[in-house]
Amino acid sequence: MPKPRTIGIGMDYSAKSKKALEWAIDNLIDAGDTAAILLVLSPKSDPVNKQLFADSGSPLIPLAEFKEIGVCRKYGIAPDSELFDMLDTVSATKKAEVVAKVYWGDPREKLCEAVNHLKLDAIVVGSRGLGTLKRVLLGSVSSHVVQNATCPVTVVK
Repeated sequence: MPKPRTIGIGMDYSAKSKKALEWAIDNLIDAGDTAAILLVLSPKSDPVNKQLFADSGSPLIPLAEFKEIGVCRKYGIAPDSELFDMLDTVSATKKAEVVAKVYWGDPREKLCEAVNHLKLDAIVVGSRGLGTLKRVLLGSVSSHVVQNATCPVTVVK
């Protein structure tokens, strides 16, 4: 039996990030694995717990707590029933542990930090599908993670 893995999924509630989660559920996550939902919020947001965890991110939040309105409010997370349904499904059908971690700051940097901090075996991110010029001018989270992460990265279009 293969060793359980920790798979990170970058999440910003967009359709692209939900597609990345769906891909990870269908193709990557197996029984016994841990699916770590990585939320990176704006550094300008100021939820109650941000001052405690601004540098290292929140502690790992188990799925049952992550779905509670009070916990979402504490970390400045917008509850999303579609996301919660997807996470419940992977937990029940794949027998995978689901946790969430909240960071504040630049998503490019925080996702790469999460790879090292959580010792991720792989990370999955969505792609906005920017053209070459826009990607150069605006920067691309997925491109930065591909170039700087120390684990395998899957970019889902």
